[in-house]
Amino acid sequence: MADTAPPRRDRFEDLIEIMRALRTPKTGCPWDLEQDFDSIAPYTIEEAYEVSDAIARRDLGELREELGDLLLQVVFHAQMASEIDAFDVRDVIAAINDKMIRRHPHVFGENEKERNADDQKQAWEAIKAAERAQKTDAERVSALDGVARALPALMRAEKLQKRAARTGFDWTEPEDIFAKLAEETDEVRDAVREADAENLEEEIGDLLFVTANLARRLSVDPEVALDKANRKFETRFRAMEALAEQRGQSFSDLDLEAQEALWQAVKRDLKKASDGVGS
Repeated sequence: MADTAPPRRDRFEDLIEIMRALRTPKTGCPWDLEQDFDSIAPYTIEEAYEVSDAIARRDLGELREELGDLLLQVVFHAQMASEIDAFDVRDVIAAINDKMIRRHPHVFGENEKERNADDQKQAWEAIKAAERAQKTDAERVSALDGVARALPALMRAEKLQKRAARTGFDWTEPEDIFAKLAEETDEVRDAVREADAENLEEEIGDLLFVTANLARRLSVDPEVALDKANRKFETRFRAMEALAEQRGQSFSDLDLEAQEALWQAVKRDLKKASDGVGS
């Protein structure tokens, strides 16, 4: 007897039906039934990060899995919204379809001039600004509206500063930001000397905020820059641990001077490797 292959569940409607079944009272999954928008939101954020991580690692198999997990989050939220007659997943799809057509008149409109990437970026921002301007007075409060509070703090700082800059509230020269960095650094030192923990947190926050502004002003994505710094530190630290082990040493037992010597040795070795020179 020939093997019977299981039916493929590759239609979007299959996913919608699966989620509806999971959320069906009495017959659904107890865990899924207990969830609400607030409880699911952290999972949505986590899945988005896992998508980004799979991309960074160039793992396309993992990317396929993570995109599925992220898509599930969209369907989950839409299902919960449909249960209170707010909207359903088809409304979500219709809204994004309309938005993409509206924001790309050079593709879907008539008599639109061709645009390069820079032209399109400027047009995209202008269209988004027009959309915000069409909100009612009750909805429109600030130029900063729409910058999600759940964003990573560094990314949110950059977005808030970009929005403020569109109103003209921005430094004109990078040197002005360097001066502000020096001022904020001095204020951190003062807070340390005064042993004022609450003020220290605030001053370090100010220092980070100005650093993000400098990155933005110099066309550097601060979130990407910090991520690369994290990865560089992790690579070097792991290499230090490995080098200490090769020498029969316990890294944590070494004094700071010995650890610093390992750090410098690792930096030299990694630089040689990146330059293509044999160590």
